[in-house]
Amino acid sequence: MAEGGVRIADATMLDFCGQTMQIDSPDDDAEVLRAALDAHFGTTDGLVTADEPVVPKVFISDMDSTMIGQECIDELGDFAGLKERIADITERAMQGELDFEQALRERVGLLKGLSTSAIDECLATRIRPMPGAKVLVETLKKLGCHTVLVTGGFHHFADPVAEMLGFEHVVGNRLEVADGKLTGGLVGGIVDSSVKKATLLAELEAAGEGVTSLATGDGANDIPMLETATYGIAYHAKPKARAASNGWIDRGDLTSVLRLLGIPEKDWVR
Repeated sequence: MAEGGVRIADATMLDFCGQTMQIDSPDDDAEVLRAALDAHFGTTDGLVTADEPVVPKVFISDMDSTMIGQECIDELGDFAGLKERIADITERAMQGELDFEQALRERVGLLKGLSTSAIDECLATRIRPMPGAKVLVETLKKLGCHTVLVTGGFHHFADPVAEMLGFEHVVGNRLEVADGKLTGGLVGGIVDSSVKKATLLAELEAAGEGVTSLATGDGANDIPMLETATYGIAYHAKPKARAASNGWIDRGDLTSVLRLLGIPEKDWVR
């Protein structure tokens, strides 16, 4: 860090024989700081912030590959015998190589004719929360934070996932259904990166001036939301999303967010 011009005022372990170190510097070159951490420690979880972290009043999160370990549309594609084809489009969209709306409509179109019973089976047998997801959401709620799940995926999945994890509000896309089957279309507007950011801004406006916010996500579609939040934490994320965030989790599970915010384990809701 010193070689990059970042001076260190203090470096302290926050918990005895624990996992969290706080490094204080009078300088503000976050890029140099992060490069030094990456070079020295390899896989880490971190948060770079100008002020002492506090419990946020608004928490907004992506769903697929962030709060759950799967990409729902890829799993539905498997029921349609098209998982590899759909998953390839998903990956390219998450890397920021494809227009999100175009990629979404293309994938949904490939699911035309799939029975809605496949959604129920997929939810029951394949969709699982990320380790630490419920602890994170419930702990933040207990400490007075409003929690929002916002996804470029679908309400058919997001609503039950939100109920399972404890989210208070859900924003997502709606699959069009007719006669118990998917039509290959969507109902209403598309939840894309701009809608995710707009949702965060609306929540902040409703919460009042000067409110601290937290966002978590993993793909290119989450970048505007991550950049807008006070603490934007990229969770096991694609390179572009990680680079755009002031926080990152590459090593631990979602309880690492609580550690980075300085919330002691005794206050966690398990």
